[in-house]
Amino acid sequence: MTGLRILTAVVFGGLLLSLLLWAPAWVSAVLVVLVILDAAWEWTALLRLTAPLTRWAYVLATGACLALAWWATATPLALQCLLGLAALWWLIAACWVAWAPQRHASLAGGVVAGWFTLVPAGVALLRLRLDWPQGLRWLLAALFLVWAADTGAYFAGRWIGRHKLAPQVSPGKTWEGALGGLLLVCLLAAWAAPLLTMPRLPFAALCLVVGCFSIVGDLIESLFKRHAGLKDSGRLLPGHGGMLDRIDSLLAAAPLLMLGASLLGAGT
Repeated sequence: MTGLRILTAVVFGGLLLSLLLWAPAWVSAVLVVLVILDAAWEWTALLRLTAPLTRWAYVLATGACLALAWWATATPLALQCLLGLAALWWLIAACWVAWAPQRHASLAGGVVAGWFTLVPAGVALLRLRLDWPQGLRWLLAALFLVWAADTGAYFAGRWIGRHKLAPQVSPGKTWEGALGGLLLVCLLAAWAAPLLTMPRLPFAALCLVVGCFSIVGDLIESLFKRHAGLKDSGRLLPGHGGMLDRIDSLLAAAPLLMLGASLLGAGT
């Protein structure tokens, strides 16, 4: 299975980077929308919805929410309000994972949680790519930040992981792994700050916070999967599960990165 995971990661990651680097910006935008809609389909599995019509209705409703949010955030103030709501949701999610992981969400609560998880992230990724002067660099920064957190956590967890981070939610994660991932995030941020014309220390601090919440993104999806009795959100990516399993950290990281970076003066 490890070989299959590596092969899938190399092929999928190579294809993704090729599209982002060499295809027009609108291709990236279409890709973001398709990924969010696929994640919405998989979210319905976490809600234990099985009827195809109901699942498609949720996907279409998510698409409509994404379009509405895109239209409504045409001004910087409106965009910051949406990103602020996303930050509030992820604070609530962190508290949920830390202090009440056994508490199940109602169906209505799960539906709304899905929209708060998917829609602001979609808007952030779209506006990072299409609106900001260094849009491609910022989109890549969001991706590499999450990959650094995941990679550092994986190797640090395997080598020195001893103390469980959230045993009731994701027994495989450790505090040592999380710290290893955050260390790699800080190193990446310090290196990338000049490329993004960001002050090195504040940007590293921002990425440290974003890295912490990327872990929350991973854990909240694990929480919903555990409540639904599922191991993976889907089977789209061999050896990796579903799309939602791959982007759960990014869904938390993207809106918080954009919010924090805009407060530091990026995007102007």
